Amino acid sequence: MSVPKFEAIRYEVDGPVATLTLNRPDAANAQSTQMLEELDAALDLADADDAIRVVVIAGEGKHFSAGHDLKEILEGTTEWARMRETAEGKLRHEQVMYWDKCIRLRDFRKPTIAAVQGVCAAAGLMLASMCDLIVAADDARFSNPVARMTGVGVELLVEPWELGPRKAKEFLLCASTIEAAEAERLGLVNRVVSRADLAKAARDMAEQVALVPPVTAQAIKDTINHMIDGQGQRESWRYHFMVHQFVSNSATALAATDARKEGGPGRSVMDAVKREQAGE
Repeated sequence: MSVPKFEAIRYEVDGPVATLTLNRPDAANAQSTQMLEELDAALDLADADDAIRVVVIAGEGKHFSAGHDLKEILEGTTEWARMRETAEGKLRHEQVMYWDKCIRLRDFRKPTIAAVQGVCAAAGLMLASMCDLIVAADDARFSNPVARMTGVGVELLVEPWELGPRKAKEFLLCASTIEAAEAERLGLVNRVVSRADLAKAARDMAEQVALVPPVTAQAIKDTINHMIDGQGQRESWRYHFMVHQFVSNSATALAATDARKEGGPGRSVMDAVKREQAGE
């Protein structure tokens, strides 16, 4: 099978495991339009290859992902970003590029594993949470500080499902950072390993999962996803998505966006993460 030439990710297959590596380390693997489109294309490849039983999503460099590429959005460097000048264009952009692609990953028929190190913030946390399993390095830090930037979390509010309602409120309203060990205690991640062992640990887990016949693995995924959908997960995400659209088009949010376009504070989620870690 011919593999497209990817730039924002790497696509590698080794036996039954496909590894999709976010490959913008100089931008803390901020999720650009190109990266999201390439991830989607890579999932097409993995889905079409019957020899692949498990997909690992990893991040090159120090950090897994600092979230959406807000520089691209603020500067309007893509057609999708330019659509955001209107409320309906913003909704269309976020529906297609964020909501649809996240749900596609969550419902992907083959098991998925996120290998997380360093900063996993906002849309980075959303992306990791779409995977079935998460292996975290001991230096992993999970955060979603966008409330201080007028954001209502991001497009899919994963935190109540990952952390429980009360802890999710604290996490979002206090712009908290959860370290790897605490993330494991809370059930946000499955395992914590040393940074040096992260790739191997994710690979080892993938090989364990690959021993399960594909039809069985898919059935387990479908049944568990059906259970949490019965508890309201998908509908709660849909409700939140529309609330997110309203708040992001409020006068407060639009004024903050204009300030960021002019180079004011909060230009990127990574900036917010750095300020939060510095106690600002």
